Amino acid sequence: MKKILISTGGTGGHVMPALTLYNHYKDSFETYITSDKRGLKFINTDKYPCNIIDTPQILKNKFMLPINLILLIFTIFSSLFFLKKFKIDLLISTGGYMSLPLCLAAKIMNIKIILFEPNMVLGNSNKLFLKYACKIICYSTDLKNFPEIFKDKIYLINSLLRKKIYSKINNNQKKEYDKFKILIIGGSQGAKFFDKKISNLIIGINKKIRIFAIHQVADQKNFAEIKNNYDQNNIDNFLFEFDSEIYDKFDNIDLAITRSGASTLSELVALRIPFIAVPFPKSKDNHQYFNAKHFEDKNLCWLINQNEFESDEIEKFINSLLNNKKEILLKKENMSKFSYQNTWNNVNQKLINLINEN
Repeated sequence: MKKILISTGGTGGHVMPALTLYNHYKDSFETYITSDKRGLKFINTDKYPCNIIDTPQILKNKFMLPINLILLIFTIFSSLFFLKKFKIDLLISTGGYMSLPLCLAAKIMNIKIILFEPNMVLGNSNKLFLKYACKIICYSTDLKNFPEIFKDKIYLINSLLRKKIYSKINNNQKKEYDKFKILIIGGSQGAKFFDKKISNLIIGINKKIRIFAIHQVADQKNFAEIKNNYDQNNIDNFLFEFDSEIYDKFDNIDLAITRSGASTLSELVALRIPFIAVPFPKSKDNHQYFNAKHFEDKNLCWLINQNEFESDEIEKFINSLLNNKKEILLKKENMSKFSYQNTWNNVNQKLINLINEN
């Protein structure tokens, strides 16, 4: 039986797909996960046995650079020891700086490397190791910054979705409810911009159309204030911090306002939840914008840049959507056509074939 290591860490955008990959592989191969300490907060270690390989953020503090370089060398040796101890046959890297030591160690030990890139922009770490990888798992062939010479390494799959999402796809039928349910998602790192701007937007919309707001709050300090604002304006609300099982909040949603992480957008599309994407403008290589643009070009969502976000205009736009649901219904129909082939079994078979072929 082949032994696979999935390396991850950092943000939920890296960790959640890694856990889904683990679930696809654990019954067919001997599968391990490593993460840095940052990524552990997104991992239920009772369910996913995880080993820590903590990569230093080398460029975060220039005064710490000499120490971080020493720590990086130590982490590379730890990675070499791990790969040898568990006799790993193949490394799957979900990208990010935390992948560097394990990818370097795998290259030194001549262990096959498969990269994973869910975004529409090739990340720097994946670009660095693309030359040495046998394949890179992607959702599209049209990635920005992707070297043409390595196009044959792209291994296309449908978007990775957590298994529970599939059970919700057929059960996510709209129930009778007298208020319009809006989901607000800031992503695994939260979005302080959403705490202020979007909550005020919801209050404005509620003056004309009754709203139920399900709001992921970025900063715990703002929790009581946002709750109080909603309550004072008679808006039914449910507030929560980042939740690794956020899909449980997706029942019977009419519209979502969201950041543009690849996993979040894929799940919204699969569940036929129309959404307005507001990409994080400081995302690496502006990848959130290109993630959202990919879906906007397929008429699956609306895209609004944060620097163009004018509450009055957005309020008018959303009110027009809610008063005339033709555009919302069109988005749902397009999502159904786009996602109909995305099943757990289809994705699972492709992923297993990838390992067997390598």
